[in-house]
Amino acid sequence: MRPAAFHGVFTQQEPIDEAAIAAAVAVLRSGRLHRYNVLPGEVSEAASLERDFAAWQGSRYCLACASGGQAMQLALRAYGLVAGAPVLTNAFTLAPVPGAIVAAGGRPVYVESTADLVIDLDDLARKAAESGARLLLLSHMRGHLVDMDALDKVLERCGLTLIEDCAHTMGALWNGRKSGSFGLAACFSAQTYKHINAGEGGLLVSDDAGLMARAIVSSGSYMLYDRHGAAPDMAAFGAARMESPNLSARMDNLRAAILRPQLATLDGNIERWNARYAAVATELERMPAIRIPARPASERFVGSSIQFLIPGITPTAARRFLAANAELGVELKWFGDPEPRGYTSSHLSWRFVDPQVLPATDRILAGLFDMRIPLTFSIGDCTQIGRIIAHCANELEAVPMAR
Repeated sequence: MRPAAFHGVFTQQEPIDEAAIAAAVAVLRSGRLHRYNVLPGEVSEAASLERDFAAWQGSRYCLACASGGQAMQLALRAYGLVAGAPVLTNAFTLAPVPGAIVAAGGRPVYVESTADLVIDLDDLARKAAESGARLLLLSHMRGHLVDMDALDKVLERCGLTLIEDCAHTMGALWNGRKSGSFGLAACFSAQTYKHINAGEGGLLVSDDAGLMARAIVSSGSYMLYDRHGAAPDMAAFGAARMESPNLSARMDNLRAAILRPQLATLDGNIERWNARYAAVATELERMPAIRIPARPASERFVGSSIQFLIPGITPTAARRFLAANAELGVELKWFGDPEPRGYTSSHLSWRFVDPQVLPATDRILAGLFDMRIPLTFSIGDCTQIGRIIAHCANELEAVPMAR
């Protein structure tokens, strides 16, 4: 039986709460929006956010910057990436990840992804040997964590340094350890569709004093690096202050004021997202044609979106499936589309990088669908959405399915 149509909006976020609104209004009334524009003895909202996020994440240092993409660029430059150097990254990611590598002067080398949407560790070892790369920018794409213990062994064996892109894993855990605590540095996003919302914004964390000093200067601190809330001792800035390029990538006090109160509600929101994810997944799991990527027991993920595969689906059937869901009010994205749509694209569209042959990833992307799960949806909404997707999958012609 055809289910009732859904009438929710997949891009509608929850309103900013009153504490964040009050903090933002206080900044506006002060007129001191620039992070270094402070009165004597005053600590800016940006510096306070750095302090608070470092404590929340369990990192020694934190830098608030303009976006998650800028956080990645700053991390790569502060690492010391040289022009033309290869940087490994997963093939299944979003355009800002290879974009950051190119902007920092590096050369992206894509690593195959598995059907569980994580980096293929065997291919990682092969690509490290073939390319001579010494750096992995790992995208925890759509919140899927690879076996981080197994990854650590590959990193050690191959002599690789890890920088984590945690845009989709703020608050996620692997064996109780926070995503973003496994490498030299980690980068987070505060863009509207991430886990804390300032419209735009990024956070870079590290326990390495030298890297963070270089990143702070490059973010555009001029000689005001002592006004940061989670910065290294001033001695760490000795060379960095003269040698690091100014990229003007600062976060302002208004965005920082909006973000700080959201940290207090993040863990509760993760539980809410995961309950909604489970409601959708329960309905999809009833369909033999649909495969949901495995989530290991070691992983606590953040279910702000859901991905599923229909292996073997043809492009014609995929478009019919998208249209059928849209007719019933469900907005899906398809990573197999040869044309980029909105925020969704694949390595085949990123022509600022030399083309690379990635047959395993291409097979996965051909049948991969993606959907946001905003907290404005109720559990009942998510059950209804799952039933609509399952109904539309049932209407498709039979396709082969590998469990």
